[in-house]
Amino acid sequence: MSTLRPALLTDQYELTMVSAALRDGTADRRCVFEVFSRRLPAGRRYGVVAGTGRLVDMIRDFRFDPAEIDFLRRTGVADDRAAQWLADYRFTGDVDGYAEGELFFPGSPILTVSGTFAECVVLETLVLSVLNHDCAVAAAAARMVTAARGRALIEMGSRRAHEEAAVAAARSAYLAGFRFTSNLAAGQRYGIPTAGTAAHAFTLLHDDERAAFASQVATLGKDTTLLVDTYDIAQGIRNAIAVAGPELRAVRIDSGDLAVIAQQSRELLDSLGATETKIIVSGDLDEYAIASLAAEPVDMYGAGTAVVTGSGAPTAGLVYKLVEVEGRPVVKRSEHKATIGGRKVAVRRHKPTGTATEEVIVPQGVPDRQPNDRLLQHSYVVSGEPVALPTLDESREHLRECLISIPWEGLKLSGGDPAVPVTVVPAT
Repeated sequence: MSTLRPALLTDQYELTMVSAALRDGTADRRCVFEVFSRRLPAGRRYGVVAGTGRLVDMIRDFRFDPAEIDFLRRTGVADDRAAQWLADYRFTGDVDGYAEGELFFPGSPILTVSGTFAECVVLETLVLSVLNHDCAVAAAAARMVTAARGRALIEMGSRRAHEEAAVAAARSAYLAGFRFTSNLAAGQRYGIPTAGTAAHAFTLLHDDERAAFASQVATLGKDTTLLVDTYDIAQGIRNAIAVAGPELRAVRIDSGDLAVIAQQSRELLDSLGATETKIIVSGDLDEYAIASLAAEPVDMYGAGTAVVTGSGAPTAGLVYKLVEVEGRPVVKRSEHKATIGGRKVAVRRHKPTGTATEEVIVPQGVPDRQPNDRLLQHSYVVSGEPVALPTLDESREHLRECLISIPWEGLKLSGGDPAVPVTVVPAT
């Protein structure tokens, strides 16, 4: 797990509200907060729930230590009453939500946090920072997996992100269907298969390309990948096969017109007898670039910057809103940011064949269940205690099944309506 302490990963206004609510006596009112998106990022037809497993661990560890309490007192962020309350803080409420790997759409109540006002509101920034990041990465990565059409992908964006965000991004990309990550911390924490070879610097270090390749093969064997575009790609491939022989596992190409170069490289490898040597391409690939290579002889893609930045949508646009106080629905009515009051229950409707047809959301009630409905919310935390959650591999399989279930139009990379329409049933 991360060594970061989560308590001060918090906006000051949350503690302002806690202080005032403690003083006026409203802090202990039972409340329900919901996380949802008003709209999907431009061009997207679905979102992917990711990060809830990380979030549950951080809620469990959400504590204010003496140094943090002292900081809040000294800076005037918390008065004595609030400081004492924070020193004793333990989340005792409930967290329910969509499973990791579940798809979501505008209005989907993907996470519900219930408890006292104070204990719930203090979690807002933590909840949104985790989910907005991880869901954005997972959605972008899922689109890349679809574009790859069964070919393997390796996540290699660590050098383009904050060091902790890089680990979280690797987790989300693996959830979405990437096969490997280059990030070793993600491999250690989450059991994600890791992969990596060498950079251009290693080739430049040596007197010539063959010497660099010979060193790498002597160390790692022929089951390695040689980077062949430091100088001339065709000569690099010849040097790679001359050193490793036709049993070389793979070559990687990181620059140029990848469509043309992949064809030329395949022809050259075959002519050298390396018919089983794979071609890996990388270099600022996003889902559109990957899709453009669908007809080319590429065996694996390496994607970095576009993955860790959500491929142009670095946040999922999720919000955390109060929807119920002491069992009474509350509604925000501001223009363009209105909310629907009351705790919601959601189901996904399917045809008998398994194709999703609709998401139905019922505020303050129970959906009229139909034979092929699937209830979307599950318990994550009950009375402050985390419950057993699916493994990352199970969540990965769940997303794969969800993507199979949506109409094929919903998998298009072009803009359009959400893959599954959402219907909100009026409260009775």
